[in-house]
Order: sequence, then structure tokens, then C-alpha cells
Amino acid sequence: MTGAHIKDDLVDTTHGCILYLEEITVSFDGFKALNGLNLYIDEGELRCIIGPNGAGKTTMMDVITGKTRPDYGTAFFGQNHDLTQMTEYEISHAGIGRKFQKPTVFLNHTVFENLELALHAKKDVWHSLTKSLTGEQKEIIEDDLETIGLKEQKNLRAGLLSHGQKQWLEIGMLLVQDPKLLLIDEPVAGMTHQETEHTAELLKSLAGKHSIVVVEHEMDFIRSIANRVTVLHEGSLLAEGKMEDVQNDQKVIEVYLGS
Repeated sequence: MTGAHIKDDLVDTTHGCILYLEEITVSFDGFKALNGLNLYIDEGELRCIIGPNGAGKTTMMDVITGKTRPDYGTAFFGQNHDLTQMTEYEISHAGIGRKFQKPTVFLNHTVFENLELALHAKKDVWHSLTKSLTGEQKEIIEDDLETIGLKEQKNLRAGLLSHGQKQWLEIGMLLVQDPKLLLIDEPVAGMTHQETEHTAELLKSLAGKHSIVVVEHEMDFIRSIANRVTVLHEGSLLAEGKMEDVQNDQKVIEVYLGS
């Protein structure tokens, strides 16, 4: 997949790090949703973020995508994109894709058409579905269908998909836009055991080609995909490291995991 996926303003990851958050602080009516948060994500890394409700996970993703401006701190995408100075659209266009917990797919369009609309959205123009795709664009969509495991459902209306399949379709809609960094919020909430396993395999297969940050509460799922885990508590970094180290951290057990 070349040509269509080359960006005008490439992300500089020469130092190996794709996302830098330093001393990020966000207050809402005096409450510090983020309090001096530091986070560094390497290029191609799959990072899991966990923590109790109110730990600042959603606010952190809002800062990365430009939805929320920090009161203090620096946020960089690669060496050359200051996220605090960019609009949500500019951040998305630079290569950060976000998947919310509730899938937002076009229920009355087919799986293929959903991916086609997502591909055209990246081109800044919502072409009509009657506009013919180039051979390369068709190839991108077919490759994507294979990746997300929905090749057999490509002509099915998205409204007829299972909950898990809708989640994979939404991940696919991000993938056709070729993001460098994927932010994925609670991807397995409400999924069957089989769907959860497929989601784990999907995300692990994407790591390396993309940098991925997964926010999730389902600990068995986290264990199945995690290499490095970051634990947030009261807007700050509580612990970070390999899953087994984090699980055995006394502070993490007290505030989040329990005995």
C-alpha cells in the first residue's frame, strides 16, 4: 500500500518515540482531571492504560486528540507536531485515529461502503458512493477487510452486524486512513468471549505497523495483549511496566486491582 498513504507532513519519529506527554495538567472547576501526567509511547508499541474510574484516561485521550486543551504541559506527536497548537481536524489528518467505546458506523450502509466513506473522508471530500474507486483504493479496502476479519460480510448492512463485528468495522474505518497512532477506548466492553479473543489477535497484529494505546477495564483481555502497562490514578501516573510487575505493585492493588 503506497502512494495514497504518504502524508504531506510526515511525523518525525527519529528518536523512536511517537507520543510525548509531559507534565500535562487539566482542571475542570478546580478538579484536576490530569495532574502533571507524563507518558511516552514508542513507535509501533502496543500500550495498555488502566486505572479506576476518574483516573483521567478519557481526559488524556481528549488532550491527545485536541478535544481538550491542557492548562499546563507539553504534548507532542513525534518531534514535529505540537498537539496543543493543533485543531482536532489537523491532529486527525496528521495521523492520530481514535475509536470511542460505542461504535459509530453507518448502519444503513454495507461494510464495504463504510470503509469506502472512511477512505474518502481522509481525502477531505465526502465523495458520493457512486464515484468509482481506483484499483489502489479497492485494494486498500480489500486488505482492510482481511485484517479485521469481515471479508465475508463486506456486502452486509452494518446494522446487521454483531456488536463485536461493529467494533472491528470501526477499527477498520480508522485503518483505511492509515493512522500512525491508534487510540482505542474499551474495545471489548459487551463482547462475547470469542469476539474478545479475536479483538486481542487483531490488535496484536496491528502493533508494529501502528502505535496503539488501549484503554480497558477487562483485565484478562489486558493480560492477553499487554507488553507494557501504564496505571493512572487521580490524573497522575501511578505505576508503569510489564503486566506481572504492575499486578504485583502494592499501590496498584490498593487503588485498583484489589486483593
